[in-house]
Amino acid sequence: MTLSEEDYIKAIYHLGKGNNTTVSTNAVAEKMDTKPSSVTDMVKKLSEKGVVNYKKYKGVSLTEYGQKLALTLVRKHRLWEVFLVEKLDFSWDEVHEVAEQLEHIKSEKLIDRLDKHLGFPQVDPHGDPIPSKKGEFKKAIKKLLNEVPIGISGICVGVKDSSGPFLKFLDKNKIALGDTITVLDKEEFDGSLHIQIQGRKIHISNQIATNLFLKITE
Repeated sequence: MTLSEEDYIKAIYHLGKGNNTTVSTNAVAEKMDTKPSSVTDMVKKLSEKGVVNYKKYKGVSLTEYGQKLALTLVRKHRLWEVFLVEKLDFSWDEVHEVAEQLEHIKSEKLIDRLDKHLGFPQVDPHGDPIPSKKGEFKKAIKKLLNEVPIGISGICVGVKDSSGPFLKFLDKNKIALGDTITVLDKEEFDGSLHIQIQGRKIHISNQIATNLFLKITE
């Protein structure tokens, strides 16, 4: 697989939310920031290699082989993110672009050694699960903060938006994975929330609340 082919495989995997659902070529084009015609050419090539199922006007999905390749890429990407944060002191808003480059390293032995060196981590710095070598991972039961009822608490276990600006906002407001968050009140007008986090009371927008995942504790 070329680097470009691997990028397409991972894009299709994420668009299908890891459930191998069929996605439109227009959605792939938008995610890859390219023309739909370029996507069609690529998925035809991947179809010939047995990586995707493609039907004109219906969309594209990963084959069992394609799903395995995608999970391998996801595993490498997330392990490298852990390494960058834990061993090289990168901040969590810096690691994605670097991991995008490192995930294309082919050495299976290196990735196995990396996994062992890191102590076989279960999640990456953004709270996303890391697949095992066999492509297995445990899906966490979690809710977006804006869906949590008033008076309920939870542990911040992940972010939906892993972009640099959003992660920098969280750092600026001292919101991190592992923090206990309690919903104190919701504004009917704009959906913004009054929350308590680690003993502090703050007000956040609905946009922020729709990008934070909580594991409910009570």
